[in-house]
Amino acid sequence: MTAETRNHIAGQWQDGVGMLANLNPSDTTDVIGHYAQASAAQVDEAVHAARHAQPLWWAAGIQKRHDVLMAIGTELLARAAEIGTLLAREEGKTLAEGKGEVYRAGQFFTYFAAEALRLIGDHAQSVRPGVEIDVRREPTGVVAIISPWNFPVATPAWKIAPALAFGNAVVWKPATLTPASAVALTDIITRQDIPPGLFNLVAGPGREVGQKLVEHPGIDAISFTGSVPIGRGIAAAAVANMTKLQMEMGSKNPMLIMDDADVDLAVTHAANAAFGGTGQKCTAASRLIVHSAVYDEFTDKLVKAAQAFKVGHALAEGTQIGPVVSADQLAQNLNYVALGRAEGATLLTGGTRLDRDTDGYFMSPAVFAGTTNTMRLNREEMFAPITCILRADSYAEALALANDSPFGLTAGIMTRSLARASHFRANMRAGCVMVNLPTAGTDYHVPFGGRGASSSGPREQGQYAAEFYTTVKTAYVAAGSPT
Repeated sequence: MTAETRNHIAGQWQDGVGMLANLNPSDTTDVIGHYAQASAAQVDEAVHAARHAQPLWWAAGIQKRHDVLMAIGTELLARAAEIGTLLAREEGKTLAEGKGEVYRAGQFFTYFAAEALRLIGDHAQSVRPGVEIDVRREPTGVVAIISPWNFPVATPAWKIAPALAFGNAVVWKPATLTPASAVALTDIITRQDIPPGLFNLVAGPGREVGQKLVEHPGIDAISFTGSVPIGRGIAAAAVANMTKLQMEMGSKNPMLIMDDADVDLAVTHAANAAFGGTGQKCTAASRLIVHSAVYDEFTDKLVKAAQAFKVGHALAEGTQIGPVVSADQLAQNLNYVALGRAEGATLLTGGTRLDRDTDGYFMSPAVFAGTTNTMRLNREEMFAPITCILRADSYAEALALANDSPFGLTAGIMTRSLARASHFRANMRAGCVMVNLPTAGTDYHVPFGGRGASSSGPREQGQYAAEFYTTVKTAYVAAGSPT
């Protein structure tokens, strides 16, 4: 990694209009590097280059696309420890989580390498004699990808891999907090045998680089993961060009703990889902809806589990929870703790900044009790190691509380009842439901996405990704016409 890292545009690494220092949230004296910020003119250049490269890439054929994606995925798998260490250093998730994320990114590329070979169309009979019909999928075109900092390699990977597999070109704006991971992934992709400009990295703030990108008439589709307010802004900006949209946004994921649940297992899954990744997951369990029959036992054991987590430097041996990603995020988290108290919730443990051997953004995992669904703590996404317990006297009440949210990404239930589990799967308004599992943790070969304010547009991942990254063409051919 160089001290000053550039954007990658039109097949070349380029300087930007300024530099951004990248600090380690586990140790703010550790400067990972300085990263170039792109200009508006460079965004134009990247889009122009992508439009030129895309038809060349489509013409290269499915075997070429398979081979390139397989090479990218294989290198990510092989370098998971190396790049995962860099990821943990700049984002703050534990070393094990960082390595696991990079390995998963490799799996996305190898999976979509195979999908590139499965772009199979349909043949249909016409209602008119002497006419043949075929239906095929073609690339959407140039795809703008805007990705978040919490999964700085995996999230862009599950967008970039299908985009390239199905013949599109990419202009990627990564999160400003995690530029090192973006450069590492870009280096792997752009060293492959691909047309210059097929893949472009344009780093910079959303209000400048991101806004220019989403308003650009040369962009055919935008895949975005981030907050609801930014997503709404992107949608408003993109409508002028009728740009195709895929957006994954906020969440407020519930986990129901029923009176027949294995309480110890429920505590384990709830604690891991709430506090894993420092709570900075869109799939984190931030609302724990607990049946009154097991409320006291569950609450007591959850508090002890939260207190037992080892919070420390992301790269240190034994660390279970790393730092919050930035000073701003930590301040926001502590503000939510103060808000919860002001709303009348009871803070049972945690919610304080911690001192460690290094100057970092460490926070103790927090558990609130005595909360209601009307409190802001239970209405707004916090992206923090904070979870809230709500009491319910029945399964019906618990389900109603779970569904009482503008969001609908993931949801879980802990129960021994097959009838309840089946009813929950059918009646929980969420894109992903989990039975006797944490709310966090999904597979790479099946669709991912939510309902309500959580998502908009076609699903991500698996075979469903083709709905966004391709467009359907129906061809009518008179019998006997040349083919």
